[in-house]
Amino acid sequence: MLLYNVRLAWKSLRRHPVLSLLIVTGIALGVGVATTFITVHHVLAQDPIPQRSGVLYYVRMDSWDPTAPHPDKSGIPPQITYRDMREIMKSRIPVRQTASFQSSLAVYPESRDIRPSLEPVRMAFSDFFPMFGVPFRYGAGWDRAADAKPEAVVVIGDRLNAKLFGGRNSVGRTLRIADHEFRIVGVLAPWRPRVRYYDMTGFPFTEPESVFLPFNWTETMEISSRGNVDGWKSVEGTPTFAERLHASESVFLQMWVELHGEAQARAYHGFLDAYAREQKRFGRFQRPLDNRVTPLLDLMAELQITPPQIKALATISILFLAVAALNLIGLFLGKFLARAPIVGIRRALGASRASIFLEHLIECELVGLIGGGFGLLLSLGVLSFFNRMIVGRLLKMEGFFQLDAAMITAAVLLSLVAGAIAGIYPAWRICSIPPARHLKNQ
Repeated sequence: MLLYNVRLAWKSLRRHPVLSLLIVTGIALGVGVATTFITVHHVLAQDPIPQRSGVLYYVRMDSWDPTAPHPDKSGIPPQITYRDMREIMKSRIPVRQTASFQSSLAVYPESRDIRPSLEPVRMAFSDFFPMFGVPFRYGAGWDRAADAKPEAVVVIGDRLNAKLFGGRNSVGRTLRIADHEFRIVGVLAPWRPRVRYYDMTGFPFTEPESVFLPFNWTETMEISSRGNVDGWKSVEGTPTFAERLHASESVFLQMWVELHGEAQARAYHGFLDAYAREQKRFGRFQRPLDNRVTPLLDLMAELQITPPQIKALATISILFLAVAALNLIGLFLGKFLARAPIVGIRRALGASRASIFLEHLIECELVGLIGGGFGLLLSLGVLSFFNRMIVGRLLKMEGFFQLDAAMITAAVLLSLVAGAIAGIYPAWRICSIPPARHLKNQ
């Protein structure tokens, strides 16, 4: 029966090609616009690391100026100081923990045919790699013993490995960074998360760094942050680089901990509060106690990684589809009423209202699906334009916005809903007309 009704609907569309094209175009535009902006919202709002996000927590502490709150909208510094990081890293509560920051250093290739380059560097602890699910093509990250010394080891990215070593396994090779020689222990697989979730203090859509070094080289090599740095109190005198790090109130470190379960999270939060109270005795942390241990997804929502304007556009696009479908009611109604005499004869011969209603509703849904198919093509074209002209130039990333299975399913459902909105009333109207009215005119 369903196939029979679909065949009747197809014949009806072919009998009125201009009218059918007009209706299909209206639904295609609505579905195309709605699918495009829903996909943009979906890509920006999705969990960047679903297998790990539930155990990753971002640490913030209010060590700011006692006379005024931090200008950040959260009211506290978005990062922590070096001196505080050194103390809270002594906690044994987290399963894993790492502080990190971004810098840049000169890299000198072995081959003289390749020019030295200034590469973005991430200073981090060994837990960084398993915490954030960093994929490796060759080798692995360094261990905690390498953190402590620190050992002269380095992890490099896939692109840098391709540039310096032609993409071959370079584990065990030596790489000169600044004025030190480092042994390569790991090479990342191609890794380009849509959101740089381990550091969202700046622009959160930049690509990961090319070089990863043990954090404790920071003092030895006097490596300064090239990311966001903020502070409220300068160090008096002419301190050395190390003295300035240990005495400064500058906040420039992103601190992450891995905690399993609410009990562990509460225990760690209590540890931070106890540390802050202890610091108050030494004249620090004079503002009201405000330490935060924020889950990754909550932090993304707080930082509005998905801009509220995108959510508004997605909502407006769905409303646009609904309006487009409502405007098609008149076209379907006129088309169906034109065949009222034939419907009257069929009713007189025994066709039920339900069968007449279902036949016409299936025609509406068929139009909706055809329009939805063209809408998907339109959405693919618009997203391709976004990727090429906006994302490609700004982020140097291919395929940022893509239609996945969830978005294709959403487009099909929107097509069916649009067909139902446009067709339910016309289908009900044609099946409710008394057949005797048309039989008298025959």
